[in-house]
Amino acid sequence: MQATPKSLRLHIGLFGRRNVGKSSLLNAITRQQVSIVSAQAGTTTDPVDKPMELLPLGPVQFVDTAGVDDEGALGELRIARTRAVLDRVDLGMIVTGAGAWGDFEQALLAELDRRKVPVLVVFNKSDLQAPLPEECRQVEGMGALPVAVSSVTGQGLADLMAGLLKLAPANFFDSQRLVADLVPPGEVAILVVPIDKEAPKGRLILPQVMTIRDLLDGESMALVVQERELKHALDRLNRPPALVVTDSQAFLKVAGDVPKGIPMTSFSILMARFQGNLAEQVRGTLGIERLKGGDTILVAETCGHHPVGEDIGRVKIPRWLTQFVGAKLQFTHVQGRDFPQDLGPFSLVVHCGNCTGIRKEMTSRIHRCREAGVPITNYGLTIAYSLGVFERALAPFPDALAAIEQERARIEPKPR
Repeated sequence: MQATPKSLRLHIGLFGRRNVGKSSLLNAITRQQVSIVSAQAGTTTDPVDKPMELLPLGPVQFVDTAGVDDEGALGELRIARTRAVLDRVDLGMIVTGAGAWGDFEQALLAELDRRKVPVLVVFNKSDLQAPLPEECRQVEGMGALPVAVSSVTGQGLADLMAGLLKLAPANFFDSQRLVADLVPPGEVAILVVPIDKEAPKGRLILPQVMTIRDLLDGESMALVVQERELKHALDRLNRPPALVVTDSQAFLKVAGDVPKGIPMTSFSILMARFQGNLAEQVRGTLGIERLKGGDTILVAETCGHHPVGEDIGRVKIPRWLTQFVGAKLQFTHVQGRDFPQDLGPFSLVVHCGNCTGIRKEMTSRIHRCREAGVPITNYGLTIAYSLGVFERALAPFPDALAAIEQERARIEPKPR
């Protein structure tokens, strides 16, 4: 049985100075020794992720971070990794001690507030000293919720759990639908799943698994076929399917086999809607029209798989974009959580579907691209555009089609 994917977990980050007891607190919450604990400041060097079920909330991912006040060259690297966690948390916990709340903690709280992340302020080591009333009032005045806890005695852990439940976004687990809202209960979706060199042996890739599960949760039916079986499958149905979802690399064949009255899209485009902002990435896709020879394109992939011969991000998309532009382009590739701070050198960002990442991190990247004035799209949208099936692949999403019209009206000069 597979664990809940990261993308469906509420991410809770623990932040604070060195040696305030963040790791001890995480061990107390999870009732496991997931973080190394030492009296020596700076023991935690990299963010430590711990998935768990936080009932009655559901699947969550705690992220223990290094002290944000770390020192020296190595400390700066630790701080950089800690600050990167800010991009992917849905809820923040600032851990401090009684009498220690100061400008540092206030700045950290202000940064989380700027990102619209709800915050629980944990006054740890309360068995030694209770937080001062004025500290609690100051925290509440800044919109955060204070709680006193001892990770040694367990005092206050129940209040901490209650605080997390209170601050967690109410619709986090309820509002996320990948595809079931497009396929009414009792109706059929055909899923086109090529089995090629990039398909994991004996398994399906995560977006395919997530799509099947979401259809089952929505009481819809999934018919899974390879691309060569699609036409035969359509002929065997006594009425058209509600939707056809394909691997983006099979777009042209699937578009040729599926009658135009049947909605069609790809797993990658579903992930663009599920994990980020589909309309923003649709607008970013039109940036392909403005590419010219010599431009540099950033290709970002959140998973760390080893590329195969005809890798989609390193071979196929660069080839299709180069053919579309008709001139030589430069490509830079990053993986995992590596994402450049300076986006100025890039004319376009092409992102994967982020199936192994989380929505918060993806939306943060989209926001950063928007602030830098760099269009961002994703694999499926880029392939659909390059192969001439862009509008067809977006037919199930009226808001995305409207975004195309709005963006073209914005960038095209008005007739005099």
